[in-house]
Amino acid sequence: MNSIKNRVLLIGHLGKDPEVKTFDSGKQKASFPIATSESYKDKNGEKVEDTHWHNVVAWEGQAKLAENFLKKGSQVAVEGKLTHRKYEDKEGKPKYVTEVIVNDILLLGKKN
Repeated sequence: MNSIKNRVLLIGHLGKDPEVKTFDSGKQKASFPIATSESYKDKNGEKVEDTHWHNVVAWEGQAKLAENFLKKGSQVAVEGKLTHRKYEDKEGKPKYVTEVIVNDILLLGKKN
């Protein structure tokens, strides 16, 4: 069971086009948000839609796939691991980010 200690599988829609960066080394990184939604009925019987946003980062081949095939609104499944990092903003205040580092992207939905 060691291989599933830190594994995330999300199915959702892209909130914006992937932002792709190519580094001096030639290595590529794609970043994009994915929205996942679930609905339920509240105590009054009203349907409530609950949407969560996830920061996703893809490297190399998966970044190229994201660059070439993903657009805002695309439905995808991503599998990867959850990571947390800390940085300081321009005022020196600590900021925390949680991201899914992609191992695999599966294109879902209609072809564009």
